Amino acid sequence: MVFLELVRRGYRVYSGKTSHGEIDFVAENGWGTLYVQAAESVRDPAALERELGPLRKIRDFYPKLILTLDQDPEADCDGIRRRYVLDWLMEAP
Repeated sequence: MVFLELVRRGYRVYSGKTSHGEIDFVAENGWGTLYVQAAESVRDPAALERELGPLRKIRDFYPKLILTLDQDPEADCDGIRRRYVLDWLMEAP
């Protein structure tokens, strides 16, 4: 679902790999890059760290996003936004 929405929004989408883990979606368009991790839940601290780890290792300044099914308020973890996936899907591209 996240992949299809990124494509619909005009991104070229790839999966990424680093020596520290995997990035679910690396989305590029003419304006830059967006890094996205998708997870069912990150309420467990270990799950949150597992999703944050690869994103923290990326040293550029493009946006980084974790999308989950947790209906929690939007949060910021070291500049990495954590959002409820359905809110993200409903926003205008």
